[in-house]
Amino acid sequence: MRVDSTERLVSLDTLRGFDMFWIMGGKGVVSALAALTSWQGFSWCLERMEHPEWHGFEPWDLVFPLFLFIAGVSTPFSIDNRQAKGDGRGKISRHIVYRGLVLVLLGMIYNGLLTMDWSDSSAWSNLRCPSVLGRIGLAYMFAALIAMNTRLRGRVLWIAGLLLGYWAALRWIPVPDFGAWDLSPGHTLTDYIDRQLLPGSLYRGDRDPEGLFATIPAIATALLGVITGQLLKRSDLGGYRKTLTMMAGGAACLGIAWLWSKDFPFNKNLWSSSFALHCAGLSLLLLSLFYLVIDVWRFRWGTIVFVVIGANSILIYMAPRFMDFAFTTRGLFAGVSTLAGSFTPLLFAVAVLLIKWLMLWLCYRKKIFLKV
Repeated sequence: MRVDSTERLVSLDTLRGFDMFWIMGGKGVVSALAALTSWQGFSWCLERMEHPEWHGFEPWDLVFPLFLFIAGVSTPFSIDNRQAKGDGRGKISRHIVYRGLVLVLLGMIYNGLLTMDWSDSSAWSNLRCPSVLGRIGLAYMFAALIAMNTRLRGRVLWIAGLLLGYWAALRWIPVPDFGAWDLSPGHTLTDYIDRQLLPGSLYRGDRDPEGLFATIPAIATALLGVITGQLLKRSDLGGYRKTLTMMAGGAACLGIAWLWSKDFPFNKNLWSSSFALHCAGLSLLLLSLFYLVIDVWRFRWGTIVFVVIGANSILIYMAPRFMDFAFTTRGLFAGVSTLAGSFTPLLFAVAVLLIKWLMLWLCYRKKIFLKV
């Protein structure tokens, strides 16, 4: 079955929204269900929604890389759309850099840039500059610029070079007091470089999971998304062929990641090379499933729930820093909650999620989107 390559991919918008759903309140609902019931399934799911302290992998670790991968998938569509409007390479490149830097700025705003006490001389030293949005911005920016100037072979070589180069740097470049290939928290080359280059405070004191040096393998995550996006744009391949190709690519990434993890463990804090490939493999498998069901089989019932979220993903990520959704929920449902008894925490979690979604739905209906 052939899918029109010029048609907007509903599966991609849905997957982006599905990813953000868990951040905006899905985890809170699972937590309330685990507390309310004695069913071990909810407790098991909640345990999977925590990051390992250091080495290891849990499904919750995929939320961030999946969003970055999706940003990479969207890149070829975005570049082609701008070229179709008559934008030249220079203008597109400037927009890519602008977008990346704005995301870095938004990340700093999320961390408290606007609420700093400017009269306090130590304020800058307490501000955390790294952020989730900053990592996305920088990784997207470099991946998009690479995509602008390479074809498939060049992109594959960049991915290999970034992942192997990052691994080689940690293995052979010694860190003062700790030497090379010490993968203990705070002892790695990644942590050392972040301490030397990043101003302000780090999330863990001596290290930061969204630091600067680990952006190198994150660029590879975005580039794997770019290659996937280019595949989805091809008009000479049918929907089933694209689905099978993504599945095969996902399986290959998972296999290589598993083998590499024996030497370089899965580690979100370091964004280890094995972690980057593992998350790319899972992202490919998820996207292939969503693409097959939604864009090939065209089963789209209920997708609007996630499309609405995905259409304003940056808005809902930033909104809790400026809007007190819990306060609004308590004001609207205070009376009902007195009748809910032991169900009150669950009612509250669902209500918070609903209020956020209704805000996004109104924005969607009014075509109000926070874009950079």
